[in-house]
Amino acid sequence: MAGPQTRDRLVNTRETILHAALKVVGEQGVGGLTNRRIARQAEVSLGTLTYHFPSQTALLREAMLLFVEEETAKLTGFVDAYREQGLSVEQAASVVEQVIAKLPFGTDELGAHELYLQAARDPGLQDAAARCFAAYDELALVILRTLGVASPERLTGPVVALIAGLQLRRLATGDDGVEVALPLMMLVRGAS
Repeated sequence: MAGPQTRDRLVNTRETILHAALKVVGEQGVGGLTNRRIARQAEVSLGTLTYHFPSQTALLREAMLLFVEEETAKLTGFVDAYREQGLSVEQAASVVEQVIAKLPFGTDELGAHELYLQAARDPGLQDAAARCFAAYDELALVILRTLGVASPERLTGPVVALIAGLQLRRLATGDDGVEVALPLMMLVRGAS
């Protein structure tokens, strides 16, 4: 049986490999992903990499899920900080815009977007992509409920799609000034 330190080391090694995979995908695209590049980025041996992840699909699936888990944890922290303030839709949209502007947008984030596109080509990743978007939907639902939006369930998908699309636009154009608040308010107000 593995002791607590051994389990912690295994979890840390897995997470290091997953972050390395996101970085490589963000820098090289999925087509440039190789076990050697991942192992070099993670500073582990090829044997360690294949011990933890027997296939690239398994590795990519876990990398996608880890990214979303970490991102939704950050976003949930932001939501919790504002939940008690009784924000209006306008104030909440402004806060969302500020939060998005503060989020890092580097190779890990680019890697996650690459993996979402890869999921369209690889059925082995589609379940992970669906779980990722379900986590974003759940976070949007919490925010919409907190705002007192009527029938928030019908807005979660469009809100997530709007924000994801605007993030993709920001990433593709390099424009950090992409406005989120106004389109988000229009969507929420139009549905009310």
